[in-house]
Amino acid sequence: MKDKTINQEPKRIRFYLNDELNPLDDKIRDDISSVVRTGKNIWIAFDESLGLERLELVTFADNQQSYKKHAHFKLEDYIDLVDDSEVDIEGLAYDDYYLWLTGSQSKKRNDVDKEDDLKEQIDDLSELQYDYNRYTLARIPCVPNKETGDWELHKETPHPENKDITLRAAQLKRGKKHTQLSKKLSKDRHFEKFMDLPCKENGFDIEGLAVNGDRIFLGMRGPVLRGWATIVEIQVKETKKGKLKLKKIGEEIDGKTMKYRKHFLDLKGMGIRELCLQTDDLLILGGPTMDLDGTISLYRIKDGLKDEEYSITPEVERLFDVVKGAEIKKGKDKAEGIAPMPNGDLLVVYDAPVDDRLIGETDIEMDIFPYAPYK
Repeated sequence: MKDKTINQEPKRIRFYLNDELNPLDDKIRDDISSVVRTGKNIWIAFDESLGLERLELVTFADNQQSYKKHAHFKLEDYIDLVDDSEVDIEGLAYDDYYLWLTGSQSKKRNDVDKEDDLKEQIDDLSELQYDYNRYTLARIPCVPNKETGDWELHKETPHPENKDITLRAAQLKRGKKHTQLSKKLSKDRHFEKFMDLPCKENGFDIEGLAVNGDRIFLGMRGPVLRGWATIVEIQVKETKKGKLKLKKIGEEIDGKTMKYRKHFLDLKGMGIRELCLQTDDLLILGGPTMDLDGTISLYRIKDGLKDEEYSITPEVERLFDVVKGAEIKKGKDKAEGIAPMPNGDLLVVYDAPVDDRLIGETDIEMDIFPYAPYK
C-alpha cells in the first residue's frame, strides 16, 4: 500500500488554562501529554501533575470556538497513588462511561544539570530513576451531570443507562516498580531485554491508549524492533478487592495462555506517540522513539486490529504529517495527543509548544486537522 500522505492545513483552537489550579510551579501548557473528548468536554493530561484537567467547548457569537472553564480533578480522590511522584500520564481514552488512563510504566535517566561541575554531570547520566506512580493503569467512572452537561469523575456511581450496574474506579494490580503487565512482559521474548532501558532510549515506554469494549490497546513508543512498532492488547476483569486483573487472551506458549497480545506495525522506524479510535478505525500518531526532532505523522488501520491472538501489519496507511520537528524549532512542538472532535475532525495537542501558540501567561492554541475517511 502506498502512502496517501497529503498536506493538511489545521485551524487553531484556544485553550484557556488556569495555572492557579496546578499545585506545581510548571505551566500546564508546556507539558500537555494526552487528550480525550467526552461530549462538550475535553480532558488533558499534564505531565508533571497528579490530576486531570477538564475544559468545556464554548461557541461565541461569531461561531468561533474555544475551550474554557478549566477544572482540575485530583487522581488521589479516585485511585491509589504511591507517593507524590508524577504519574506521567501518556494515554487517555474513554469507553462506556469510563475514563481510562495509563502512565508510561517506564524508567527514566537523569538529565544533565548544566550548573553542576563536570563530574556531577557525568554522574547524572549514569543514574536511572523510578517515579513509582508511573506504574499506573486505571479507569475512573466519567458520567455527564444532568444539570450542567459537564462530564464528571466519580469514585463510584450508578451506570447512567443501567441502574443495576455500578461503575467503580479501579486500577491494574501493581507493585511499587511494576504493574501486572510490565512484570509479565519482563519475561517476554520481544520485550525482556528492553525493560531495564529508560524511556526515550528505546526502552519500554507506553505512550498511547485506546479502549473498545473489552479490548484495551497500549501503544509503545519503545521498543521499536528493526523498525517495527508494537501495540500490546490486554483485557481485564475486576477482582473482589476492587483491583483490575489481566485475563488470558493471548497465544499459548508451553501450555500456558498469555495474558496479553502483541500487534506489530511497520511504521518505518517510528514509535507510537498516541492512539485513538475514530468510528471503527484505529488512528496512530507515530514519531521518533529517541529524544530527538523528526517528523510526526498520522497513520490509520482501517476497521482497526482484528480480534486475533497476535498480528503483524507490514503496510500501514499514512495519512498526513502533523509536524516536522526541527523545521519548526529544535526540541519544540512535539505532537502528543489526538482526539476526534464532534464533527469528526481531529484535535492535536503538543508538548513543548512553539512560541506562536502561546497567548498571555497561561493560554495556548492547539490544532484541529480536517479528517475524512480515505478510500
